[in-house]
Amino acid sequence: MRRPPSPAGAATWVFLLACAALMLGGCRGEAPVQTTAFIAFGASADLRLVGVEDAAAEAITDEIQRDFAFMDTRWRSGQSDTLARVNEALAAGKSVAAPPSILPLVRLAQRYAEQSGGLLNLATGRLAALWGFHAASQQGGPPPSAAAIRELIEAAPQMSDLVIDGLELRSTNPTAQLDLDPIASGYGIDLAIDYLREQGVRHALLRVGNGLRAIGDRAGKPWRVVVPRPSGSGVYGTVEISGDESVVTVGDYERSFLYAGETYHAILDPRTGYPAGGAQAVTVIDEDAATAAAAARALFIAGPDRWPQVAAAMGVSQALLFDREGTAQMTPDMAARLVRLDEAREVSIRAPAVDVGAEQG
Repeated sequence: MRRPPSPAGAATWVFLLACAALMLGGCRGEAPVQTTAFIAFGASADLRLVGVEDAAAEAITDEIQRDFAFMDTRWRSGQSDTLARVNEALAAGKSVAAPPSILPLVRLAQRYAEQSGGLLNLATGRLAALWGFHAASQQGGPPPSAAAIRELIEAAPQMSDLVIDGLELRSTNPTAQLDLDPIASGYGIDLAIDYLREQGVRHALLRVGNGLRAIGDRAGKPWRVVVPRPSGSGVYGTVEISGDESVVTVGDYERSFLYAGETYHAILDPRTGYPAGGAQAVTVIDEDAATAAAAARALFIAGPDRWPQVAAAMGVSQALLFDREGTAQMTPDMAARLVRLDEAREVSIRAPAVDVGAEQG
């Protein structure tokens, strides 16, 4: 793969998604399907190549695994010395020669922040760290104090505080700290798909955690992937993918801790500093995985009342949100292609609306 230039919770549905992509998609003739499982960004991952001979498939998957390991060391919060050095410079008010591998993600994060009305705010790394979500493993314990959260919210770090000048990066707000985790694996998937195409691969599916992108088809039939229930376990429905599409799900079950009988999840609302309420899970289908990941998180934070406006602002036409009552709210385009296996659940069809400006603050 052409590398970027360099100087628990959803295990059940992930397994089902992988099985659905592999077994439900069907097969035509004897086209081989090479499947490799690995770890990327601390999550389970798998790559499926159709019609690629053994030796070529092995070389391709080895390269992809090496590149995901490289990305992990550059982008993952709490694990990347490179990202830590950048954040240290931003906090000190200094310009830093940002590694070229990070700059495209910063530009994407700024675009997504603007489109979402600030709901996807990847300058809030201090907030995620305050909650302990950058630790290699979630230890639990009491949530941060209200005073500590309020202090960060009042400082109001935004992606617009970051200024890119050539290869240098600086911040006009010393509390702005990059947290690229919400889009890092999606962007990595997109780079990997570019690499597969460069190698002449026309039919493949790559999944990392709860996100995937598929190109072509599975030996003549569409890839069929699972949309999980809002709990993250069990199957709500399936969608068929062919050509080039990504499917990303975010849910309150993905990373969380329990304290004093209350569960705190890692999808933090940058307006309040607390885990976003109102939604249980969101699934988005889009062409590229980075955009699908960004939109899924923004729609989750927007919640049941405002997600259609955010979807419209981010150019998303295929989305599904489960609210706290378990109702499946979805766009008409998602409803048209989703094969629902859970017919008992209430469904609400809502078209993307306009004007996300009210979400800013």
